[in-house]
Amino acid sequence: MIYEPGSDKMTCHSPDTVTRRDFFSHMRTGLCGAALLELLGQDARGDQSREVPNLLARKPANPPRARSVIHLFMNGGPSQMDLFDPKPELDKHHGEAYFDKIAGEVENVKDAGALMRSPFRFAQHGECGMWVSDALPQIAKQVDDIALIRSLYTTNITHEPALYLIQTNRMVSGYPTLGSWITYGLGSESQNLPAYVVLDDPLGLPINGVENWHAGFLPPIYQGTRFRSTGSPVLNLRPESHEPPELAGMQRDLLHRLDLMHKDRRPHQPNLDARIATYELAARMQISAHEALDLSTETRQTQQMYGIDGGVTDSYGRRCLIARRLVERGVRFVQLFINAQIWDNHTGLATDMKAACDRTDTPIAGLLQDLKQRGLLDETLVIWGGEFGRLPMAQLSPDKDERKSGRDHNKNAACCWLAGGGVKAGLTYGTTDDLGFAAIENRVSVPDWHATILQLLGLNHDELFVDQHGLREKLTGVHPAKVIRELLNHA
Repeated sequence: MIYEPGSDKMTCHSPDTVTRRDFFSHMRTGLCGAALLELLGQDARGDQSREVPNLLARKPANPPRARSVIHLFMNGGPSQMDLFDPKPELDKHHGEAYFDKIAGEVENVKDAGALMRSPFRFAQHGECGMWVSDALPQIAKQVDDIALIRSLYTTNITHEPALYLIQTNRMVSGYPTLGSWITYGLGSESQNLPAYVVLDDPLGLPINGVENWHAGFLPPIYQGTRFRSTGSPVLNLRPESHEPPELAGMQRDLLHRLDLMHKDRRPHQPNLDARIATYELAARMQISAHEALDLSTETRQTQQMYGIDGGVTDSYGRRCLIARRLVERGVRFVQLFINAQIWDNHTGLATDMKAACDRTDTPIAGLLQDLKQRGLLDETLVIWGGEFGRLPMAQLSPDKDERKSGRDHNKNAACCWLAGGGVKAGLTYGTTDDLGFAAIENRVSVPDWHATILQLLGLNHDELFVDQHGLREKLTGVHPAKVIRELLNHA
C-alpha cells in the first residue's frame, strides 16, 4: 500500500509495478513529513537541547587578560594616512595621477582626483615613538598605553555591508554582533545593569541604526541596551507613581512568583526565559541605572579631563565618563557611537576630519587617563576604529575645488588601536605600502581582529559557537582566523 501525494487514497502496487523512481519519491515524502513533525514538536515543547539564557558571570575557557570592553566606534571610516600612518611619498608625489592604477577600487569614479598629501603634520610621541598627526594632540600623549594596528583590511567599500562585517563578520543583517557574542560567552558581573550597553549619539543613530547592536539568532537577552547620556537613561524606566519601597518590593516578589508559575507550565522556552529576565532586570535598574549615570558625583577635575562642559567635547565626554562608570560596576561591553558617520570625509578633509577629531580626542584621552589612574585599564580593553580606511587620492568636491577635497573609501588598509586589557602597550603593528593604499606586512583581517579580541577576554573563537540550522555558527564564521599574538602582553 502506497500513499499517493495529493490524494486521500492509498494505492496498491504489486512489487513488479513499483519502480525505483516510485520508491524513492514516496520515501522522500515520508522523510519530509517526519522532519516536519519533528520541527513542529520542537516548537510545541521548546527545544530542550538549548540552555536557558542568563547573564550570570561565566568563567572563560582560558585565563582572561580583560574582563570588560569599551568599544569606541568611529563610524564612517577614519583616514589612516591623516591620523596614524604618515606617508612621505604622498608629499613627494602630491598632484600626480594615480586613478588608472586603482580604478576598480574607487567608489565615486567621476570625482576621483590625483594623489593628495595630508593636510596634517606628523610627529613621534611617547617613549615608544609612535607616529600621530597633530589632528589628535591629546591621544598622542597616551600612545605608550596603545597598541596600534596599521594593517587592518576588510572586503567591502560600501558603508552598510562594511559595518555589518566589522560588527558581525557578515555583510548582511541578522547575525549577532561582537558585543552579543562576548556577553553570550561571559555573561555579566552586574545583575543590576545590562551586560551590553550602547551609548549612541543624542544627535542621531549611526548608519544601520539599531542593527549595530542586535543579537541576531542569539537569545534577545544578549543584545545591546541603549542608554541615553542626558535625561532618563532608559525611557519608561521609572514608575508613573511613587510607591513606598515596602509595597514596591511586595509587588516585585508577587510578579516574580507569578512569572515562575507561568514558566513552569512552559519549560524549555528560551525566549520566554529571556523576556522574564529582562523585565526583572528592568525592575532592578530603576535604582542602579540612574546611579551609574549620575555624573554629579564626579569631581570637577575628572569632568574637565573628559571635556565635559567644554563645548564640542561635552557630549562625547559625558558618554566616555559613563562608559568608565559602567565597566566599574561590572558591565561587560560598552559601545559608543557617533551620529551618522562623521568620519566619512569625502570632501572638506582638512576641516571636517579635524572637527571629528575635536569632538572625540580629549574625551578619549581622558578615558584612558582615568581608567589608568583608577587601576581599571589593566582589566578593561579599549578599542578604537571604524569600518574601513581611505584612499591616498583626492576626491574632488562637486565644484572641483581642490581646496575642498576629501578621500574616498578604501577596504585595503585601515588603522585601529587597542589599549589596556592585556595588549602590548606602545606597539605599532603592520605596515602599508608607500602611499598607504594597501596593507602589505602583518596584514590583519576582520576575523583576525575578532579572534584577538575574544582571546584577550579568555574566549577561544573556535569554541564560542551555537548550533543554528545544522551549522556551527561562530563570530569568525568559516573564514580562516588567527589570534595576533604579537599584540598580546605576555608579561
